[in-house]
Formats: sequence, structure tokens, C-alpha cells
Amino acid sequence: MSDSQPRTVRIVQSGPMMVQGPVRIELSDGSVVESDRFMVAICACKRSKDYPFCDTSHRCRRRAEATKKSSA
Repeated sequence: MSDSQPRTVRIVQSGPMMVQGPVRIELSDGSVVESDRFMVAICACKRSKDYPFCDTSHRCRRRAEATKKSSA
């Protein structure tokens, strides 16, 4: 992909942002992380232990909340 072509970002409902890689992510504290993968999952819920990359922590939390609601 050349610099003249726009990157595709796909928003996954209740999940991560999927970005065509490679990517360079600048965090609010000024640090930079990079990934050379062809598709990168970026955490949108901030529960990931591997933030800013998604580790599917959003899935664990949703199941726990669903269990509480069904037993109430």
C-alpha cells in the first residue's frame, strides 16, 4: 500500500478497531508502538493488558456482565 492510498479502519461493535497495517501508534504519554502485521486490532475499551493492542479482554468482561444479569 502506498502513502497516497488511505488506510482502512474497521470499527467492530463491542470490540477493537481493525486497522490495515503496518501501523505506528503514538500514545498520549508520547511513547510510540509499532506493528508490522497486515491487520492490527487496536483496543477501544482500554481493558487490554497489551494496550494499545487488543487482547480480547472486552469479551471476558461482557460475559461476566451477562451472567450477572441473567441470574438477577
